Amino acid sequence: MLNDAVDLSTLHRALVIKLRHHGDVLLTSPVFQVLKNHAPHLEIDALVYRDTREMLSAHPAIADVHTIDRAWKNLNPIAQGAAEWKLLRTLLARRYDLVVHLTNHPRGAWLTRLIGPKVSVAQRAQGINEGRDSRLWKKSFTHTYPTPLTTHRHTVDSNLDALRRIGIYPAGEEKRLVLVPGTEAEAKVDQLLALHNVTPKRFIHMHPTSRWMFKTWPSEKFAQLIHELGRNGERVVLTAAPDASERAMIAAIKTTLKAPVVDLTGSLSLKELAALTARARAFVGVDSAPMHMAAAMGTPIVALFGPSSEVLWGPWSKVYRIVASTDARHTCRPCGNDGCGGSKVSECLVELPVSQVFDALNEVLAAA
Repeated sequence: MLNDAVDLSTLHRALVIKLRHHGDVLLTSPVFQVLKNHAPHLEIDALVYRDTREMLSAHPAIADVHTIDRAWKNLNPIAQGAAEWKLLRTLLARRYDLVVHLTNHPRGAWLTRLIGPKVSVAQRAQGINEGRDSRLWKKSFTHTYPTPLTTHRHTVDSNLDALRRIGIYPAGEEKRLVLVPGTEAEAKVDQLLALHNVTPKRFIHMHPTSRWMFKTWPSEKFAQLIHELGRNGERVVLTAAPDASERAMIAAIKTTLKAPVVDLTGSLSLKELAALTARARAFVGVDSAPMHMAAAMGTPIVALFGPSSEVLWGPWSKVYRIVASTDARHTCRPCGNDGCGGSKVSECLVELPVSQVFDALNEVLAAA
């Protein structure tokens, strides 16, 4: 057992910091639940970027979600300083005695020093690792924990290592993702499905896009997959973000289709997207936030992986299939690069055959 484990009964308020993208933030949701399960008296807050707030809002273990607006950096120095000072005053007023910092963002280090909690935990600096060797980092946290040096570890468990380091050992169901759509989002999705004559649990939710297009499969292959599903009597509901590049990809998919699909591109909030995927028979997509949302909602998943690692970022789910290249030409994957040679095109992904994805989907449908 740890000789510096934390006595949770001495803690009153905790702040968990995760300044990353939507999927990253959702993958922290078990941290809040595990912490609450082991210290029910504890008030637990989150600090995230404003655009990712919906990933944690209404989480039953979270008292408040504080946010940082990425647009602050575009303000003049006085306005930016005022926004930062307002946030700091809010955090100081909460009198946190535990801070859990789940990224290597330097803001978490100096905020922790300013807040001055009794206990603070973050990843340990290991070699030359994105600035975490600095004296500031070392002096900002009372507890640090290592990341694997020779193997990979799923991001959910890496996040939970912060709690293990202070003596909290999560078990089984405690580690599941938590995402709450809310009654308003659920009602809107039910109305949309009824409008399009789509029956819950009788459709496939397909989200072909990612904010990073080098993680996507070709539009013509998604169209072929939809065609094959249609021949099997399956209905498909398409979603994507309102971004121009994502809209263009959905338009390209629909151009070659011989039968109509339900297209909800750009019309759903994050909560509504969660409610939609919860009503699907299965989810098909790439390494993206919607894939993690499907996992949180318990929807069977087929996820296509190319340059990113399914070990680190795969669906944290019970029923899923990963489709990734096993071709000897693609032994470089997962490379983590934005396409082969930085070209924005990942050959290990674009060359995946439609039949492989189709078969994987039939497998998850049979297993569900």
